[in-house]
Amino acid sequence: MALSADVGARPRRILFEGSPVVLFRSDKGIAALFDRCVHRLVELSTGKVVNGEIECPYHGWRYDGEGLCTAIPGHVGEMPRYRVRRYGAIERDGVVFVSAGTPETEPYLHCMQGQDVLVRRVRSSTQSTVLDAAENILDATHTHFTHKGLLRGLSARRHLVRVDVTGGEGWVEACYTGEERQQGLISRLLEGVRTKTIGRFRHPGIAELEYWGKDGLALATTFHLRQADENIVEGVGWLIGPRQGLLGHLKALAFKPLFNIALAQDRKVLKSASDNARHAPPALQAIGPLDFLRRDMAAIMAGEMPPAATTPRVYQIEL
Repeated sequence: MALSADVGARPRRILFEGSPVVLFRSDKGIAALFDRCVHRLVELSTGKVVNGEIECPYHGWRYDGEGLCTAIPGHVGEMPRYRVRRYGAIERDGVVFVSAGTPETEPYLHCMQGQDVLVRRVRSSTQSTVLDAAENILDATHTHFTHKGLLRGLSARRHLVRVDVTGGEGWVEACYTGEERQQGLISRLLEGVRTKTIGRFRHPGIAELEYWGKDGLALATTFHLRQADENIVEGVGWLIGPRQGLLGHLKALAFKPLFNIALAQDRKVLKSASDNARHAPPALQAIGPLDFLRRDMAAIMAGEMPPAATTPRVYQIEL
């Protein structure tokens, strides 16, 4: 996954399920190939795009969007049938989605897809793992400390909140009820009275937050995360709000910079945890009593059914 703007006149290299993939614009649209020339295994992403084909920088071998070698400079006679592995790629809403096979005609974008809402797109990169980064997005309890004043913490008051955890194949969610309003700058500026908050994880690495008020959706975010390399997680996110005329546009203008502040705060604490985990002796993270979704998310990422799918759970906490 990458932003469409990242794939212009020059090719773009990403990691997909641990494999290097080069994205470029072919004569038939966006193309995704294994990022390795079959000749001397050079990265095709360090080459250039010529007439909708990608050219290896070493000997000039060219490949079309299907991965077929179309030219070997200096060669006379019939072309050998060399081929680079092709991945599925589809471009939607300013984002390129990559898949191992034929991509869906309409990939999942965000939790309010198809609704008449205001949308802003953001991107992020952090030193972490997909599991830790996704859990961080969905973790309500750290907001009193990491995001003090921004999401919560302007008041010392806490609410007794009910948490219902449910799940199914490829998803798990926690629904929070009983907190009328978060005591943070974003909530005070952009929300009204709150009826529920939903934090949801979807396979393979999608983290969603929905904030609902008495008149419907107040705010929502959907983040698609991928492991760019061993240490770095990259994400593309949608920030979503209802259409409320001029007021809705003003809220959208405020939401993105405020959300970027929260991303920077999360980036700092995730990097700290990642760096500190490398020191000896090795240690496993503790799963605390308020880490409602951790085991379910780990199960989903392992291709298993989350425990909440068969045994829904109910908690009471103070937020």
